[in-house]
Amino acid sequence: MKSSDQVGNTTMHFVTEFVLLGFPGQRKMQNFFFSLILVVCLLTLLGNGAIVCAVKWDRQLHTPTYIFLGNFAFLEIWYVSSTVPNMLVNILSDTKTICFTGCFLQFYFFFSLGTTEGFFLSVMAYDRYLAICRPLHYPSIMTGKFCVIMVCVCSVSGFLYYPIPIIRISQLPFCGSNIIDHFVCDPGPLFALACIPAPSTELICYTFNSVIIFGPFLSILGSYTLVLRAVLCVLSGTGQTKAFSTCRSHLMVVSLFYGTLMVMHVSPTSGNPARMQKTVTLVYSAVTPLLNPVVYSLQNKDMKDALKKVLGLRINQN
Repeated sequence: MKSSDQVGNTTMHFVTEFVLLGFPGQRKMQNFFFSLILVVCLLTLLGNGAIVCAVKWDRQLHTPTYIFLGNFAFLEIWYVSSTVPNMLVNILSDTKTICFTGCFLQFYFFFSLGTTEGFFLSVMAYDRYLAICRPLHYPSIMTGKFCVIMVCVCSVSGFLYYPIPIIRISQLPFCGSNIIDHFVCDPGPLFALACIPAPSTELICYTFNSVIIFGPFLSILGSYTLVLRAVLCVLSGTGQTKAFSTCRSHLMVVSLFYGTLMVMHVSPTSGNPARMQKTVTLVYSAVTPLLNPVVYSLQNKDMKDALKKVLGLRINQN
């Protein structure tokens, strides 16, 4: 739908809603995508919800490491909820429309939650650094109060980071096509629909993306560089194995999260085919949140035992 303004003798039609094409194809293929994404979404909610409950109910997990993990899992639930429900509705819909305001609200929450995840991963890496490199100071630094402060700082910072680029993009004139060849409101397709070139806004958006990706990533890299140096220089073979095992699951999640983000958002979106954009976005918006609880539960005995209690499974006491 478009609204019209009369300028001289020329009528300008401005976009008031967008059409998200999503996954084009025959109805059978649409139903397949719907079923697949629905199953992934439900498993993601179940897995991350189980981790949240395990951390809350099991006193053995009331430590900074698991408190951060529980909050990260809680964040993943909201991260998936910001895009997947609308994606499922669009697959079954014939019109596939989203209003102008709804598009930018989805944009805001999706990117803000993703930014908050990056901050959380950075804090979790710092927690591993303190536990391995400063074990004697760890209890006095990673107190319950400090954990709460860090959780609040990550959340508030994540939601305060993206308003500037989003407001700039929303103020662009969209007076041509309103069709977005994507299943979410993403900056690349939105720039392509703008009536006028917006190099300064594109530069701001890409700069914000690069900073928010590389900032926490370099922080994580720095923490693990110090961990690696300490492990190789100080600990014995058995100690090295134990130290690396405590970091393995977090490193796997970091690799999944930042690998897809860098492919999608560091390089200009115009150079990426629409199909690749959709595939990569689907991976980090739906698949990665599903894999995170699997990675953490399989790599950690305490978490596996706590999840068994939450899910009502009997634990072998041998």
